[in-house]
Amino acid sequence: MAYEKEKEIAIAAVQAAATVCEKVRAEMVPEAIEKSDKSPVTVADFGAQAIVCKMLKDAFPSDPIVGEEDADDLKTPEMAARLAQVTSYVKAALPDATDEQIPGWIDQGNGSVSPRYWTLDPIDGTKGFLRGDQYAVALAMVEDGDLKVGVLGCPALNLNGRSGILFVAVRGEGAMMMDMDGSNPEKISVTSSSDTDNFRFVESVAHSDQELHARIAQAAGITTEAIRMDSQAKYGTVASGNAVLYLRLPSPKYPGYREKIWDHAAGVIVIEEAGGRVTDMHGKTLDFSKEPRFVDTAGVVVSNGEIHDKVLAVLAS
Repeated sequence: MAYEKEKEIAIAAVQAAATVCEKVRAEMVPEAIEKSDKSPVTVADFGAQAIVCKMLKDAFPSDPIVGEEDADDLKTPEMAARLAQVTSYVKAALPDATDEQIPGWIDQGNGSVSPRYWTLDPIDGTKGFLRGDQYAVALAMVEDGDLKVGVLGCPALNLNGRSGILFVAVRGEGAMMMDMDGSNPEKISVTSSSDTDNFRFVESVAHSDQELHARIAQAAGITTEAIRMDSQAKYGTVASGNAVLYLRLPSPKYPGYREKIWDHAAGVIVIEEAGGRVTDMHGKTLDFSKEPRFVDTAGVVVSNGEIHDKVLAVLAS
């Protein structure tokens, strides 16, 4: 099958990173380090990126990786103790890791968008991770501008009787959900709009205009209260048939904000291979071929496909 090795390595890398993230959350009170852009990062973010980048580079040395983090905040003498913490957790997955290697492994994620590349968010939903709520390890491979492989590890997500879920998709082969250890694989698909129990929408806890989302959803016929959660776990919720719509529309608090590719790539292919649809609010396909942030893209609309055009029409009006 196409991309079998890529899928195998991506699953193993996400599983290893998620195991370390859960270990951090269980053994220490995660503390946020404020980055230069004021966004939070944790020991687990750094550790997860180091692990995934190391494993990808060992398997696919010529593939660039476009990741969220860099190691600048770990390279100062004042951060030596924090670096040692990162290394101690990475050793759970890569026992030979050293303090000297970790920054280089993290910075392997500073690659550029290319004809073939990987994009990684080591912890999508860091604020959720800090609160003990939802987060995801999100990894995708892009070739010639098209998403080919996506793996979304959601250790805290409970759906369909599962606790901790791994979503996996390969272009043309459908989407699967399984336990975090890879057991009990199950093919998934979006639900019909006639499924009244799941005719609902999901949105971010904070990064959204919730009042606008509610108006749009109601105009599209969804009258139930939104499900709110952090991270690309929202994509998995729609892909597995537990909601029909995910809205991430521009917030008036952040005019000119451009979405980052790693915040959506893995989720997009999971949705598409589950039979759903993803566009921006004007109906344009998300373009993964150009820059780490989307160019000329306004918001993101994710649906089961059936209601997508109706939602776009509401937005246009």
